[in-house]
Amino acid sequence: MPSRSRNNIDWIILSIYLALVFIGWTMIYTVGYGEGYAGGFFAFLDNPVGKQLIWVLISLAVLFISFSIDAKFWRTFANIIYVSCLVLLVAVLIFGKTIKGATSWFDFGGGITLQPSEFAKFGTMVALASYLSAYANNLKTLKSKLYAISFLLAPMLLILLQPDAGSTLVFLSFFIVLYREGFSGNVFVVGLSAAAILAAGLVNPPPLVVLALAAIGAFFLIWNTNKRLYWFAGFILLVTAGIIGVKNEQTNLILASALSILTGLCVFQWVKKKQRLVSLVAGAVVIGSVLAIASNFAYEHILKRHQQERILVWLKPSEADPQGAAYNLNHSKMAIASGGLSGKGFLEGSFTQGNFVPEQITDFIFCAVGEEQGFIGTIFILSLFLGMMWRIIVVAERQRSDFNRLYAYGVASVLFIHFFINIGMTMGLMPIIGIPLPFLSKGGSSLLVFSIMIGVLLKLDAQRT
Repeated sequence: MPSRSRNNIDWIILSIYLALVFIGWTMIYTVGYGEGYAGGFFAFLDNPVGKQLIWVLISLAVLFISFSIDAKFWRTFANIIYVSCLVLLVAVLIFGKTIKGATSWFDFGGGITLQPSEFAKFGTMVALASYLSAYANNLKTLKSKLYAISFLLAPMLLILLQPDAGSTLVFLSFFIVLYREGFSGNVFVVGLSAAAILAAGLVNPPPLVVLALAAIGAFFLIWNTNKRLYWFAGFILLVTAGIIGVKNEQTNLILASALSILTGLCVFQWVKKKQRLVSLVAGAVVIGSVLAIASNFAYEHILKRHQQERILVWLKPSEADPQGAAYNLNHSKMAIASGGLSGKGFLEGSFTQGNFVPEQITDFIFCAVGEEQGFIGTIFILSLFLGMMWRIIVVAERQRSDFNRLYAYGVASVLFIHFFINIGMTMGLMPIIGIPLPFLSKGGSSLLVFSIMIGVLLKLDAQRT
């Protein structure tokens, strides 16, 4: 390892990485040590704790190797790495092992598995950074935008075929990178609005969603009128009448009235020469209504029962079966809440030791932190993650190379989406879709790939020019 690289290493990122890996292994220890362990060295290696320790050692070695490779290597071979990851995603569909309904793993025997979708995140990261940093590419042109999005769509579609919706969702984090490089913020507004409408349409009757969209459309039309105060007074009265009507099960009548009022406002604004505003509002209401109806139809007639239950747990937990689909979430909340301020202590968590939370060693590892380390421990863990993401952004902004900056933002974005969704789903804020918590959750592929990401990041920063 060149002395210049050693001297320029970002010790803040490396220290946080090492701390999270160590904490992650201790949390896996407290959850999984007694799982099938009968004593002896080889039995330990066959235990989840022993297996994870092996992956920790391998990941540390891989981080060192990644840091030892010249920084120019990653940009030079970015496309080859990306294509190799796509080939692995195709191969796993043919030769992979199916676990819990998803063909997402290569099984090498002896409990050793690899998940190509994890490696695809890194491959997409370097390929996107390489493409966007090329002199001829500019995100202001439609061609460059389409090419950039295609880098994301290819692995997303292959991962959806497994099917693995959680891993697919992670690739949307790369839109943060695109936004940093000049992608219009309107894309995020439209995307988040469409996601909200789809979510609302899943478990709510379509007429209610359409009624809400009509009210929002009327609000925007009224906002652009003269004597706005008088208009809004009438709008509030209409909304009040609508709420009363819906509660009295007169939804269809209220919906017809709302659409008639919206149509009248559209005509009024059209006469006032605000055709663009009318086209925007009317188009949004129509498209949103179609999305809501399609979403509800998919929920009722396409999704399987277990998929419906997961959505119900997320959007309407009070209606979900507490001993069925809602069991994981309810016990997750109870485990975190039971930790109190300072926690019950290491190896003292009743929920953790009693294995009351399914998948606690992987997707719900944060519960062990909440129960045994309490509020203080969870704040410490959150601070480490937020500190790492903040430091990566600082590192990104001091880069002179566009490739380095884009890659660093890619690492921060993927880390953020994992962190946000995993912790959110343990508290019921996000759907339970099986995304691990970086460095903490059990899983060799995830730890290995995040270690590669950090190793390459440290190397790029150490050799920045």
